[in-house]
Amino acid sequence: MIRRETRCRARALQMLYAWELQGSAPMHDVATGIARITGPEPAVFDGAELLANAIIDDAEVLDREAEDATDNWRLERIATVERIILRLGIHELRTGDVPPKVAIDEAVRLAHWFGGARAPAFVNGVLDRVAHTLGRL
Repeated sequence: MIRRETRCRARALQMLYAWELQGSAPMHDVATGIARITGPEPAVFDGAELLANAIIDDAEVLDREAEDATDNWRLERIATVERIILRLGIHELRTGDVPPKVAIDEAVRLAHWFGGARAPAFVNGVLDRVAHTLGRL
């Protein structure tokens, strides 16, 4: 059984991906569309929508931190899914709502599920560097 928090992160990733593809449509509309496809889970969707909105609000800061933590990678060269996973992980590292190792492990799990073959190692390396920079590890 997958924990509710993990399902929230996965749904937030899906919402943020759809949000980017739709050209920054209102998140509530995006969430409603995702719910139609995946089936409604109110506890999961409410948490995912809150997380997605928080990431949208801080996207510039999160992107800057991701870019600072990558060597020789411009943000626009990073695949959309991996970029969103990095935003999720950095957001959780910054807020401190979960332990840093949990934030990194969950992001790596999302990279295994949704990213390319090299995504998990890339996400792990970037988030580890961000965590050290923030003094969380």
